[in-house]
Amino acid sequence: MPKIGIMLGSESDLPTIKSALEVCKRFEVEVDLCISSAHRTPDDTARLVDDAAKAGWEVIIAAAGMAAHLAGTVAARTVLPVIGIPLRGGINDGMDALLSTVQMPRGVPVACVAVGETGACNAALLAVRILALKYPELSGKLEKYRCELRDKVRESNKRVSKRKGEL
Repeated sequence: MPKIGIMLGSESDLPTIKSALEVCKRFEVEVDLCISSAHRTPDDTARLVDDAAKAGWEVIIAAAGMAAHLAGTVAARTVLPVIGIPLRGGINDGMDALLSTVQMPRGVPVACVAVGETGACNAALLAVRILALKYPELSGKLEKYRCELRDKVRESNKRVSKRKGEL
């Protein structure tokens, strides 16, 4: 079974990444969830990342706010794909975390998704897409998911088109 490691900077981040957990459950991808701070528990973070492959992690999602150094710290210690989720908070409501995540130095790649809950959902979907390269059964599930999204939009369009003059 494919496995994703999801690392959070603090317990307060759990509600934001709920959608990522739901995506993983939907696609039957196992998740190891842990809380580890790049700043407050750097040794624990290093151990987690150094043992990630042994633990079966194939992609790592790192969610953090403000300085958002968790994803960069993780990416500096592994060759596994790392996806950073910038979280809301601080005086810039997540923009600082977004900039910290996308401005990684050359040679230390971190994929970055949207700030907050949408980013959490997309991080999990991106991780599943990466895993689908190795696990072909995930490709079929992803295609089905894409079709469901398409069908929802088409249904919305039908409802709106019928009410043209009522809006």
